[in-house]
Amino acid sequence: MIVNSWNEWDPLKHVIVGKADNCHIPAPEPALDAKVPEDSDMKGSWGRRTQETIDRANELLDNFSKQLENLGIVVDRPTPIDFSQPIKTPDFKAESQFGCMPPRDVLLTVGSEILEATMSYRCRWFEYLCYRPLLQKYWENDSNFRHESAPKPRLTNKDYYPDYLSEKIGDTKRLEWAAKKFFVTTEEEPLFDAADILRFGKDLVVQHGFTTNCKGIEWLNRHFPNHRVHTVNFPGDPYPIHIDATFTPLRPGLILNNPNRRLPQEQRKLFNDNDWEIVDSAQPAHNSPPPLCYSSTWLSMNVLVLDHKTVCVEKSEVYQAEQIDALGMNVIEVDLRDAYAFGGGLHCCTADVYREGNCQDYFPKQ
Repeated sequence: MIVNSWNEWDPLKHVIVGKADNCHIPAPEPALDAKVPEDSDMKGSWGRRTQETIDRANELLDNFSKQLENLGIVVDRPTPIDFSQPIKTPDFKAESQFGCMPPRDVLLTVGSEILEATMSYRCRWFEYLCYRPLLQKYWENDSNFRHESAPKPRLTNKDYYPDYLSEKIGDTKRLEWAAKKFFVTTEEEPLFDAADILRFGKDLVVQHGFTTNCKGIEWLNRHFPNHRVHTVNFPGDPYPIHIDATFTPLRPGLILNNPNRRLPQEQRKLFNDNDWEIVDSAQPAHNSPPPLCYSSTWLSMNVLVLDHKTVCVEKSEVYQAEQIDALGMNVIEVDLRDAYAFGGGLHCCTADVYREGNCQDYFPKQ
């Protein structure tokens, strides 16, 4: 049992798949209020999700795990904690917690290291505990494994701009703020979610947005001195949370980019100079997300790459599947839409443990 993964596309051999057990819609808090769209049916809703929806999500996650196992991939699962328990620290109180469906949000694998992210939501403060039994097992079985944890932030009120979205301001104002890189989180202390980071061998591409601030990116830069850390942002996204429904590498030299959130021209030099092609992703198959879902319809491009020629795509996302097929890759359909509301799509609900391959330089011209 070895921990090793340097990118998003080398052959996947060992992965963590999340669980929906006891998942809660968290109570309002500063960072979370900024994430829920104004017209969402989640506004003002919080508490335990219904058992029926939890059972359905777990059915799909279990089936996905079996699909991966049938392909020869080792699958581990987290150990859920009691998410109904409130969180209280000297600095804040959260009425309940969240869940452990999206391990990609919490865990970043870089080579033989798995790093626990700071997280920027108070309700996700203890989420890392769900993965500790697995990380302890990896530590015992792999003498080269490095289990790292970023400094736990205090998440006081100083971490958030007060009343950032206290009134119905609309997407026009949000887009203005996104263009100015004005987000709900301040620069009080380093904050980042692991799902804001993409791995390209020697290079890490990190989104500055709602859940990752500039200090968080600088912390990553210092923590990974042998890597080159690049900051990106996508001004077309009024809710810039996590990079993997906006910018999706499929194989060396090819990236899907959300056509509504294109990478700005001035940030494309790294890719253009090294002959990487950035193509607009296909349109989602749905006009709206599932009920009580945080995410946008662009989870259509939240795919899981199994190797240079094989990609898992959500079963109903027919346009995305057609595009990936046209790009010369094989598509594996996975039924997951009814689990979206628990934390995201196929990339979100997984975290790499082991991919074949080593650390390569995909961007030698810098």
